[in-house]
Amino acid sequence: MLQASNRLTLRLLPCDVLARVGPGGHQEARREIELAQRLADFGSPVAFPDPRVEPRVYPQNGYAVTFWTYYEPVASAVVSPVDYASALHRLHAGMRTLEVPTPHFTDRVRQAQELVASRHRTPMLTDADRELLGSALRGLSRAVREHGSAEQLLHGEPHPGNVLATKGGVLFIDLETCCRGPVEFDLAHAPEEVGKHYPGVDKGLLRECRILVLAMITAWRWDRADRLPNGRQLGANWLRQLRAALDSLDSLG
Repeated sequence: MLQASNRLTLRLLPCDVLARVGPGGHQEARREIELAQRLADFGSPVAFPDPRVEPRVYPQNGYAVTFWTYYEPVASAVVSPVDYASALHRLHAGMRTLEVPTPHFTDRVRQAQELVASRHRTPMLTDADRELLGSALRGLSRAVREHGSAEQLLHGEPHPGNVLATKGGVLFIDLETCCRGPVEFDLAHAPEEVGKHYPGVDKGLLRECRILVLAMITAWRWDRADRLPNGRQLGANWLRQLRAALDSLDSLG
């Protein structure tokens, strides 16, 4: 087992294939395979479905299983900010060539808002923290939209956990989170240094997107169904960071 969160990622031997297993979600899994194939044809830096297996979703006992190429990690798995930014820029270039129905980034924000508003789903949130998260999600989503920046197909969550350092270069995985929005929304998931090397970034928009993404991932950690290891501890830490970031944003006007 390589990863266990909302989906299991397994390396199967001796055939050396990567299996991704998730609950239901056949539509998202099918879209992920289709996007990976089309982007790879364009030369974009994405992981590819295993060519030895028909590229489709395999339902099994209520789960959706897909099979991917296993990429042997390089000795040093650290991706430099320059390489990270270059790969993400190339990914975005490939995504601009595709016209596929995907959610808008505000749809994902709305999911976080609904989670925060539900005391049943987030029973451990205090009233003050619930108000803080709800206000941040609402206000920052509106602020990002009001920038009026160009929008395109995005990865949705190109954070370091979805980046592979391989012998063939940097590759992105986990395309099930694709959405539409400004490229700054994607950059907000990457380390801060990456944004400094991505061409044409709106720094003000990126700052707001970073805080918006922080509010979103904080909300996920308070979901009673969250399975991320140390998720509750992360949620508490991120709440403190969110307060500080909002205070800093207010001071900047």
